[in-house]
Amino acid sequence: MHVVAIHIAPGRKVPTRSVPEVEAEAGKGLLGDRYHGAKHRHVTIQSLELLKRAAADLGHAIDPGDTRRNLTVDTGDIPTKPGDRLRIGDVELEVVRIAAPCRLLDDWIAPGAAAAMHRRGGTVFRVLTSGPIRVGDDVHVPTGD
Repeated sequence: MHVVAIHIAPGRKVPTRSVPEVEAEAGKGLLGDRYHGAKHRHVTIQSLELLKRAAADLGHAIDPGDTRRNLTVDTGDIPTKPGDRLRIGDVELEVVRIAAPCRLLDDWIAPGAAAAMHRRGGTVFRVLTSGPIRVGDDVHVPTGD
């Protein structure tokens, strides 16, 4: 699994912008993102594989930035159980909860986009360790014992 896109937005209802890398700050989130400094919602991660399935159901292309998720990975299962962890480079992330699709999707993508993203909206994580996250970075999901 690899990071294929990074998006941040400085504020609510402000379109996201694509960046090649972002700095993750432990206990705070991603520098430059609207949720930096939030208590628990630091980073959101979605799967491009699931996004393509949602687009097929919708009958309309969905750009990863339009979903308002911070990180998009190419494929694989993103952990969803609170407390589970993953690592991207030196950055360790911990699952907070499943991410619900943004209410703005129907306005920004197409009517029905939020419904197509149901159960495909990704996962919310908190940042446990600081460091850079770059497009192309490997995503390591620990396996069970």
